[in-house]
Amino acid sequence: MGLLLLFVAITISSLSCSLIRIQAEATATPEPSLTPSPSPVPFTRYGETLIDVTYCTMAGMPQKMDVYFPESGGPWPAVVYVHGGGWTSGDKSNTVDFARGMTARGYFVASINYRLFPEARYPAMIQDVKCAIRSLRANAGEYNLDPNRIAAAGASAGGHLVSMLGTSDLNGEWDVGEYLDQSSRVQAVVAIAPVTDMTRGFPNADIESIRQVGFGEDNIVQASPITHVTADDPPFLLIHGNLDELVPYEQSQLMYERLVQTNVPAQLVTVQNGYHSLTAPDGSATPTLDEINQIILDFLANYL
Repeated sequence: MGLLLLFVAITISSLSCSLIRIQAEATATPEPSLTPSPSPVPFTRYGETLIDVTYCTMAGMPQKMDVYFPESGGPWPAVVYVHGGGWTSGDKSNTVDFARGMTARGYFVASINYRLFPEARYPAMIQDVKCAIRSLRANAGEYNLDPNRIAAAGASAGGHLVSMLGTSDLNGEWDVGEYLDQSSRVQAVVAIAPVTDMTRGFPNADIESIRQVGFGEDNIVQASPITHVTADDPPFLLIHGNLDELVPYEQSQLMYERLVQTNVPAQLVTVQNGYHSLTAPDGSATPTLDEINQIILDFLANYL
């Protein structure tokens, strides 16, 4: 049974920098109170960026996010970006251009880190990502975001994790840690070159390495987002190059078919001639990154 590689250093950071790069009856008079009611504290962080904010502490390890605020308005819809890197590498800082492009369109953005192998093994990654959503929802007032309009976006391994967010309900194994009175559900998912079904064949599989991360024959079904699709899942936008050399295009095809069969709103954007980066060496990939930018913005505007 095929597992998957993704232990090559995935160049999703360049993809993240390219996507969304942009050049919202009368009553008696009461007795005066000795202590006047406090006025709401006005929001003062318009246009700011906060770096290395702890969103949760998991197994004694503070997990950090970078937070990007629009210039005005609010409460804003939120986009939580989950980086790729094969569950072994990657960093929240790779999405600066993506975040600034989104804030310019009136979206609050949180780009999160999560525990990686070898410091942690799966399911630590999905535990952290779910805790991040709960944390943002619990602190919605502080961040001036709308807790009922949260989207998750991610590429490659990040696409796997946001797909898990979109399809998994409250789970005693994955919903652990802080803010358990809050929901980890999201209202929309953008999954770029995602891993969705780990039971399928992967031509570049390194089975021993993937087992070390925590994926093995005993849990690859449960660790596959496609397993958990139900009719109440949020809308999905899947984007995948048909020549992807790391995560087969079939992964998004299968997920799209399952979502549609289950009556979940879903859109599959096939990037013709596109590799894992959604680009082609000769520039022939279509739609282009600029066109994909607009597809993502249209999707979020429609569902958030």
